[in-house]
Amino acid sequence: MTSSDTLAAGRDFIYREGRLLEQRLFATLFEGASPEGVLNALRGYRNVDGGFGHGLEPDKRCPDSQPLDVEVALQTMDAAGQADRDLAQGACDFLASLDHGAGGVPVVLPSIAGYPRAEHWGDGRFPVSLNPTAGMTGLLYKLDVEHPWRERAARFCWESLETGLPDDAHTLIEVFTFLEHVPDRERAEALIPRVAASLEGAAPFNADPNAEGYGLTPLHFAPAPSSRWRALFDDSAVFGHLDRLQAGQAPDGGWTVTWVPPSEASTLEWRGRVTLDALRVLRAYGRLGG
Repeated sequence: MTSSDTLAAGRDFIYREGRLLEQRLFATLFEGASPEGVLNALRGYRNVDGGFGHGLEPDKRCPDSQPLDVEVALQTMDAAGQADRDLAQGACDFLASLDHGAGGVPVVLPSIAGYPRAEHWGDGRFPVSLNPTAGMTGLLYKLDVEHPWRERAARFCWESLETGLPDDAHTLIEVFTFLEHVPDRERAEALIPRVAASLEGAAPFNADPNAEGYGLTPLHFAPAPSSRWRALFDDSAVFGHLDRLQAGQAPDGGWTVTWVPPSEASTLEWRGRVTLDALRVLRAYGRLGG
């Protein structure tokens, strides 16, 4: 399949099987559409408490606001290249209602237990954590969204990191987002070598392009050659994962997932998301031609 065929097949899959949010984001990133369409689609997932829910992250079908869904909303604004300050600050109000003044929040809330969800979410009882607090805090700095919760969350992140470094790859990718965008550059740069070293051996991180099963790869940490963290990975690992990603397009034009979502709808929603992500990475690394 040529690079133009890869893009055309992926585009067809997103418009045929993806949800409206990924369709609007694809149109913005690949077809020059206004990012306002992405923001309008995001508004459908917003609740009156300012948070986001309704399966914005598709592995749980709970309509109630979740910290993880707030993070997905911020990531989507960042990808579209436009932040809606009212949406972002309302989401911070929601997060502030959870943190009891301490800054940190859990990844999801027990309210997910009343709805279909992927097995890994269990009963929804999770402690406050750098995942997703650090990632959301970094994105708020990147998007220049000011809010008192952001500053409390930053203090929580610094205190947590100075107590001990995580050994979980999902948490580390959140920490990398925080360290890339937090304004205290001297403090961040001093910590980066230790955090980078902790990635080796962290689960589930797959440095080997031939590794089977679910895992984060160098392309999750460095989705473009210009990424701040590209230098952490040697060329053989990055190019090997690019080859595997390019070869992973299914006959229907989309990419598959390596875990079990809670429903057929959830599976298709995830496939639309990972297909869009795959196309973005392949284009960034020159694998889709012009």
